[in-house]
Amino acid sequence: MTYQHAITALADPTRRAIIDRLRSGPLPVGAIAYGMDISRPAVSQHLRVLSDAGLLTVTPSGNRRLYAIAPDGIDELRRYLDNLWGDALAAFARAAHDQAKRPKK
Repeated sequence: MTYQHAITALADPTRRAIIDRLRSGPLPVGAIAYGMDISRPAVSQHLRVLSDAGLLTVTPSGNRRLYAIAPDGIDELRRYLDNLWGDALAAFARAAHDQAKRPKK
């Protein structure tokens, strides 16, 4: 998947909350859903969106599936954001340089 899919998936606050829950390690859907204000099937739908976006891995473990953050998917998103930030800083530096070259009134 591409960083665009990741950004779209992370636009939803519930999906960001799921990612936050998985920061400490893999969890089954029941543990992810515990205490959330949405149903377990709804959590499963969000997990699928995150998985399809390349942000999660899914590993069978007995009769359940463990969800974990996918380092490759997160890394692709991080590279995009790093480049975006670099471009913004370069534009700021150009603007500051242009401003400094203007005659003072």
